[in-house]
Amino acid sequence: MSDFADKARAAEAALRDVFPPTPLQRNAYLSEKTGADVWLKREDLAPVRSYKLRGAFNAMRKRPEAELIVAASAGNHAQGVAYMCAQFGKRGVIFMPVTTPQQKIQKTRAFGGDAIEIRLTGDYFDDCLHAAQSYCAEEGGVFLSPFDNPDVIEGQASVAVEIEAQLGGAPDHMVIPVGGGGLASGCLGYFGTACQYSLVEPAGGASLRAALAAGHPVTLPKVDTFADGAAVARIGAAPFEILKDVGLASTLTVDEDRLCITMLDLLNVEGIVLEPAGALSIDALGDLGQVIRGKRVVCVTSGGNFDFERLPEVKERAQRYAGLKKYFILRLPQRPGALKTFLELLGPDDDIARFEYLKKSARNFGSVLIGIETSDPNNFERFFARLDANGYLYEDITRNEVLSQFLV
Repeated sequence: MSDFADKARAAEAALRDVFPPTPLQRNAYLSEKTGADVWLKREDLAPVRSYKLRGAFNAMRKRPEAELIVAASAGNHAQGVAYMCAQFGKRGVIFMPVTTPQQKIQKTRAFGGDAIEIRLTGDYFDDCLHAAQSYCAEEGGVFLSPFDNPDVIEGQASVAVEIEAQLGGAPDHMVIPVGGGGLASGCLGYFGTACQYSLVEPAGGASLRAALAAGHPVTLPKVDTFADGAAVARIGAAPFEILKDVGLASTLTVDEDRLCITMLDLLNVEGIVLEPAGALSIDALGDLGQVIRGKRVVCVTSGGNFDFERLPEVKERAQRYAGLKKYFILRLPQRPGALKTFLELLGPDDDIARFEYLKKSARNFGSVLIGIETSDPNNFERFFARLDANGYLYEDITRNEVLSQFLV
């Protein structure tokens, strides 16, 4: 057994003083859907609803002399550090962006209690990261990275240790979400070549793929923060040393809008609440096809810290990706009865969800912002054909990010 595996087993054994193993559950719905034997490692059922407290626990366990723990995070890492500071009786100072939702701030405070202090700094993660590192250098504390730390990686590897015990061995295939790379490198470091892997990133934060293509970690110029638990601009240096040989063929990217369909599907069919990053591994199953058919597959559902205030956005993005909702700008004649004439072109299943129009004086035509929902994507093709036949001018802005973010 490798030295890394020994350390991962030690971390897993020590964790049992804090919380029991998270469930490994066979999912009949996903198994039937994919033709594989699909199991879910439910890290969303951990005490802080993510695996992050594992790495925080292991790092603090190995530094008993450390009195001050400093971290920067806008989400799950903050909650894991807070939980473990209270567990070990250490003082924690956690830097979070000013833009962090109140729900996450309140949960972090609830887990840490009097053991932690939260400092809101800057609008973005990088701002609070620099502030945290500067504070740590001045005060002599221990900065605890969410992923770029060997002790944290060993702690995350306890996920693989539990899977091995619960499954009676390594799975044939593991599907693992990747943000900074701590969880993925921990699992690969433990199982090695005993199974195959698919490492999944959000399309707007594919820092591992960028690093593999370049041969070293690189910083993405732009990151889509929707899947905030995995939207990392630069893969960690320590995780990359373990992941650098996996090959691009073993990595997948997931469209953030498509991810919303998976989140809603799991909520409505299985009653499983996952945050966007937590649903990445399940969403990727549809891309694996014959690769996993007939095999025993484990998907790590890495987190369930979902704010239900985001549910309307998730539904909106899912509908747009599925082609069931579109937004467009319509040029409408400014005359009595023009709106009635247009409405008669709608099909029986077409429903207006958004309509904004302000009559302009001294103009023959005005522009209308319209959002339409329907029951079948093909309905839009027929609807647009009717618009064309009647001479209407319009522009579909559904996929225009700049316009849709400003107008919708």
